[in-house]
Amino acid sequence: MESAHVIWQKALGELQTQVSRANYNTWLRNSHGISFEGGLFVVGTPSAFVAEWLAKRLHSLIKKTLTGVTGVDAQVEFRVQNGARPHRRAHAENALADGGAVAPACFVDTGNARCTFDNFVVGACNRLAYATALEIAENPLSTFNPLYLYGGTGQGKTHLLQAIAHSAQQSNRDVLYTSAERFTDDFVMAVKQKRVEDFHARFKSLSLLLFDDIQFLASKRQTQQCFYHIFDELHQRNCQIAVVGDHHPRDIQLLSEKLRSRLESGMVACIQPPDIESRMTFLQAKAADSDIVIPPDALRMLAEEVRGNMRQLEGAVVYLSAQARISGDPINAQSVHRLLTSLSTSGDSKSIVRAVADTFDVPVEELIGKKRDRRTALARHVAMYLLRKHTSRSFAEIGRELGNRNHATILHGYNRVEAELARNPRLDRQLSRIISNLSASDTL
Repeated sequence: MESAHVIWQKALGELQTQVSRANYNTWLRNSHGISFEGGLFVVGTPSAFVAEWLAKRLHSLIKKTLTGVTGVDAQVEFRVQNGARPHRRAHAENALADGGAVAPACFVDTGNARCTFDNFVVGACNRLAYATALEIAENPLSTFNPLYLYGGTGQGKTHLLQAIAHSAQQSNRDVLYTSAERFTDDFVMAVKQKRVEDFHARFKSLSLLLFDDIQFLASKRQTQQCFYHIFDELHQRNCQIAVVGDHHPRDIQLLSEKLRSRLESGMVACIQPPDIESRMTFLQAKAADSDIVIPPDALRMLAEEVRGNMRQLEGAVVYLSAQARISGDPINAQSVHRLLTSLSTSGDSKSIVRAVADTFDVPVEELIGKKRDRRTALARHVAMYLLRKHTSRSFAEIGRELGNRNHATILHGYNRVEAELARNPRLDRQLSRIISNLSASDTL
């Protein structure tokens, strides 16, 4: 019988091809096989939050994958390794639910411990952002307060914010890292439970506030007002603040003028799309992290053809690593060419939407419209899933393309299809056929 470690590595190789890159990197990458006895496979996770998420969202898919790898009907259990404490978010929500005040303590997901300054690949495209982030991590309040970083999807903004957080942890500083979406959810919950004062109390003793995806607050006037007051109070008390967004503050529509003014009052640094030299450097670093060798000709081919963001480049390395591990064949120009061919099916969202509409026999205008019958709703959810999985578009961008739907609606549709695929082989075949037809028609 193979060891739990070997079995889990094989399972991860298959799971990489079945879940989105973001989900794999966030929830599966730092997991490992602990034991396999009596038909029970125990998966080790870095935190209780990750264990809970996997149990709720990917249990059936992981069970199915392990059963295929081991040849037995495996049961799955997710266990925090080394007795790690539950994720801070769970403590916060439980405290609010119980009517108690939320302690203003560290709020960093240990599952993202890999996001450090040491493994951030620096190039001409991000040197200023890296330098300013490192400066406030090492010398808070020295120059840049607030610090505002912006750039496109997958360029490393959140990585830098997490790196600041982990550096602050090591210095035993009171730091809170959160996203605008999470902030909004917690604020809404506090309003419903009439615990807004307790919500504000979370922030009073902070020495460092790290706030991701500020653009999510656009159009949410009440939440913006709440964040503005917290921002203003912390700034007056010399709390270091760092905020990340996808655009310069002046270009974020529906952001209040006074909040925009606060964000622009400190250092504003942009992360540019990577040039070819930056892409080459990044690919070399990620290949070394994955313990694989990509020959120079294959590396340059990948850097020249994958011109999107760093996340796409990292996903390419993950794919190559998985294929090499599964097949046992070395990575070369041919394997990179196969990857690039598969990526060519992910460029045009209109082609994907049209292909989904044709497969489900639903007019495109109804798919992106308001109709809610069962077939139309399923087609719409499949379009959400494929656009997220096979393009670099964010949930917000997909929402705009599918009838101006919001981020939460797209996320819900994506999760429904992901869960259904684990138990519905027919749907899996339909999705495979859609992508296959797109490749064959060479329309993307």
